[in-house]
Amino acid sequence: MNKVNKGTAYWQDLDRQHHWHPFTDSQALNAKGARVITRAEGVWLWDSEGNRILDGMAGLWCVNLGYGRAELIEAAAAQMRELPYYNCFFQTTTPAATELAAAVASVTPPGLDRVFFAGSGSEAIDTAIRMVRTYWATAGKKPYKNWIIARDNAYHGSSIGGASIGGMAVMHAQGAPMVPHVAHVPQPYWYGEAPEGMSPEAFGLARARLIEDKILELGPDNVAAVFGEPIQGAGGVIVPPASYWPEVQRICRKYDVLLVADEVICGYGRTGAWFGSQTFGIEPDLMTMAKGMSSGYLPISAVAVGRRVAEGLMAHAGEFYHGYTYSGHPVAAAVALRTIEILKTEKLVERVQSDIGPYFQDRLATLLDHPLVGHIDGTGLVAGIALVDSKNPKRFFEDGGRIGLLCRDHCFREGLIMRAVGSRMVLSPPLVISRDEVDQLVALARRCLDLTARDLGR
Repeated sequence: MNKVNKGTAYWQDLDRQHHWHPFTDSQALNAKGARVITRAEGVWLWDSEGNRILDGMAGLWCVNLGYGRAELIEAAAAQMRELPYYNCFFQTTTPAATELAAAVASVTPPGLDRVFFAGSGSEAIDTAIRMVRTYWATAGKKPYKNWIIARDNAYHGSSIGGASIGGMAVMHAQGAPMVPHVAHVPQPYWYGEAPEGMSPEAFGLARARLIEDKILELGPDNVAAVFGEPIQGAGGVIVPPASYWPEVQRICRKYDVLLVADEVICGYGRTGAWFGSQTFGIEPDLMTMAKGMSSGYLPISAVAVGRRVAEGLMAHAGEFYHGYTYSGHPVAAAVALRTIEILKTEKLVERVQSDIGPYFQDRLATLLDHPLVGHIDGTGLVAGIALVDSKNPKRFFEDGGRIGLLCRDHCFREGLIMRAVGSRMVLSPPLVISRDEVDQLVALARRCLDLTARDLGR
């Protein structure tokens, strides 16, 4: 279809008639019409009105290499010409899927060297749920060791399995009942939830020990796994205190509970390491991944499985009755393989750790003088900005979600994608962002905060 002569009104009308958007109030959207993005390059987007927009969210946390990477386009085209599709069922593989499995194993923490492919982060989480429960069942723990513990305000996808593990009440309210035998404990959000005067270290330990309390409440012989994002992404970029993950790790080992790290957002360089688990010293039994795995160019995800679980399942489970039509899709695999190669050759993970990541965090910290900014969490190229009604004494907005959306809408109008999660503004730009573009991002963010303050009469 030739789109050159079709304008915004045409696409908006077609959109409101036929397109049901994810995570959207369709009635409200259709009343005003969708923003139409038509092209992109580097860290920049252009809409159908010709407006240039700095993508501070790398799409949905995923376009790590930026837009318009010819190498990824060529990898997809070459694979399509040679083998556009074949499945990995029935004792079959493809060169792209096999080479990608080896490439993933080359960058995951030691021992996580078996890779199961899926098509999205949600599918990877569902796969991990089935793996941990099947592992314990074949280890003689059936039907008891099948409880899963996760955190409030965690996001693990929007499939029934992912939404069940996730701790977002609004998602649980739709499509219930959820998957059974899932328990939640409070999140490690120091700035928002710590008692006054409690240090981050003490708070991190206290929140980790709520997992131990829940294990003891359910019974250690009944708990299969703890699931957690190293940094809670869609929950508002909740960076746990340094004391948190080592204590969670200790607790899981003490009670022989598997630890599953959801690396869908943190993985592939976002935190300044290949995976957030490495940033926080986590030694997971399984890791889920997606998003940055292909820089968002094609849908693909995976579960990296540690030797204990992989060998146990292979030795005792027989056929693992699980998989997807697009598990290891050769074109998506070829793009993901090229993505890993570029991350290595351009040393982008190292750049996030020692150069652009610290610069991004330092420049964002200049916003702490703004009257609406109470606290900034972040590491590498991911950050969450807490908006507050008052800094001292600390007081959050009664309707924080409305304030966040007010700020987000100013961002759209001013040429910046900065996402609102309640009263937290979150950023996750492409790993290729330049220092000059970081400066532009921070200047735009300040402008939008100023406009929000103006609207509030500040």
